[in-house]
Amino acid sequence: MEIISFIIPCYRSEFTIEQVVSEIISQFSGKQDFDYQIILVCDGSPDNTFGVIRALCKNDGKIIGLNLSRNFGGGSARMAALPYVKGAYVVYMDDDGQHPAEGIFPLIEKLKEGYDMVYAHFKHKKHTLLKRFGSYVNRVMTEILIGKPRHIFISSFNAKTAFVSRELQRYSSPSPYGLGYLMQITRNIANVEMEHRTRIAGKSGYTFIKSLRLWMNGFASFSVVPLRIFSIFGSFCSLFGFIFGIVLIIQKILNPHIAAGYTSTMASLFFIGGVLMMMLGLLGEYVGRMFMVLNNLPQYVVREVINNEN
Repeated sequence: MEIISFIIPCYRSEFTIEQVVSEIISQFSGKQDFDYQIILVCDGSPDNTFGVIRALCKNDGKIIGLNLSRNFGGGSARMAALPYVKGAYVVYMDDDGQHPAEGIFPLIEKLKEGYDMVYAHFKHKKHTLLKRFGSYVNRVMTEILIGKPRHIFISSFNAKTAFVSRELQRYSSPSPYGLGYLMQITRNIANVEMEHRTRIAGKSGYTFIKSLRLWMNGFASFSVVPLRIFSIFGSFCSLFGFIFGIVLIIQKILNPHIAAGYTSTMASLFFIGGVLMMMLGLLGEYVGRMFMVLNNLPQYVVREVINNEN
C-alpha cells in the first residue's frame, strides 16, 4: 500500500480546514492500494486554527499537527512538515478549499508517468485582479531568473516524489523560496489542468506585503541576474553620459553663447542618483541574506507536535 502525504499550511483557517481534510479523506474511499498521511502546520495563526487541528488529530491518528511558534510564512510552514513525511508521494494543498480534492489522484497518476513534480494548472483562477497580476509577474520572474520552463504553470496545489522531498529537506535558508531550490534539483515537471474553486470562507491571508516578501525571496535568492542587469544598465548610463558630455563640449565650442541648463542638470542628477540607490538597495538585499545565513537564523520553530509517534 502506497502512502500519500499531504502538507497543508494553515493560517486563519478554523472555519475551512476541517472541510478540506474531510474532502481529502473521502478521496481514499475504495482506494485499497493507497493510504494517506495529512500534516497540518499552524503557521502562528491568531485564531482557533490549532484548536481545530488538535481535534482533527484526536479523531484520526493519520493526521499530524504542528504548531509553529510564530507566523513564519507559507514557505517555511511547508518546510517544517517535510521531516514528518512518510509517503512515497507528497501533495501540497492550501487550507481554503480552493484546491479540488478530486484533483489529487490525477496529479499522482501523472507522477507515475515518470515526472518528479506535477503542478495543477488553473486556467481561470478565483483570485482578485491584484493577486492575478502578482502571479503573472512572479511567472515572468521565475522564467527569467531561475529557468522555469515557459510551458509549465506553477501553483500551490502540486505533487512531488519522495526523492524531491528528501532533497528539499537539505534547503536551510531562513528565507525559503522552494521553487528556486527545486529548479536546481530537476526540470522533469508536468501540469494537470483542473478547475479552481471559490474559497469556502474568509479571505486570503496573503497580504500585499507578504506577496512582495515572497517575490523578493525569489528575486534575490537563486540568481545573480539582477546584479548583472544593473551592471549592464550602469555601464550603458556611463557610456551615454560620456557621449552626451562630448556632444555638449562640441556644442559649447561651436556656440559659446549656449547657457548651461539647470533643468537638464537636475534631471540628470535625479536619474543617476535613483539608479545608484536602486543598485545599492539590491546589493544590500544580497548582503543581508548572506548575513542571515551566517547567523544561522531558523526557517521555522515548532512549538508543539501532535501524533508524531504515528
